[in-house]
Amino acid sequence: MEAYKVTAAQMNPAAAKADFIVKTYQHLLGAILLFVGMEWWLFSSGMAEAIVSRMAGVNWLMILGAFMLVSFVATHAAHAAKSKPSQYLALFVFVLAWSVMFVPMIYMAEAVAPGVTIKAAIWTGAGFTALTMIAFYTRKDFSFLRGFMMWGSFLAIGAIAFAVIGGASLGLWFSVAMIGFAGAAVLYDTSNVLHRYNDDQYVGAALQLFASIALMLWYMIRFLTSLSGD
Repeated sequence: MEAYKVTAAQMNPAAAKADFIVKTYQHLLGAILLFVGMEWWLFSSGMAEAIVSRMAGVNWLMILGAFMLVSFVATHAAHAAKSKPSQYLALFVFVLAWSVMFVPMIYMAEAVAPGVTIKAAIWTGAGFTALTMIAFYTRKDFSFLRGFMMWGSFLAIGAIAFAVIGGASLGLWFSVAMIGFAGAAVLYDTSNVLHRYNDDQYVGAALQLFASIALMLWYMIRFLTSLSGD
């Protein structure tokens, strides 16, 4: 009898894919709520001021490098780990890293333009929703964006390094370009949810989507703050 035993996914792959998609976005929502909760706690407890003061004298290139390392390790762990606790730990560490990284950005942005973070969150949510609807409606495979994203990441890191070393300002248009890059990442990640991921990789899929949303929010805050400062 064991030779004829099949899994539920094998009997109904469409239902398995639908279940995977639901779990992915449930975990994404959980990651977003955790991020919001962490930011609320950091600012309400006074930890935000301590973080800002500690990071004020640190080279932003070093912070970016540290965050990229954490991102790489967390992403790899979420996809490679066989146990669910390890995958959830990777997701938690990733969200925690983003939460700390956002503190100086939000702190300075609110000092220049109070309420800008909420506006940026609304625009980011609207952009993510629109891009997700496009990916789901068209069912198009956006895997061709992978090369563009790799090249875009290389250029972005190079521009940040040049700005830090040369003391230059990246300016408004860099934020616009990075918002567009984050939008491409959302399309790419959503396409992978529909076409690439295995049915048990919903934690890793949620992590990738959260990373793209966080990137879009980061540069949306920069963009709106720059407009308010002009």
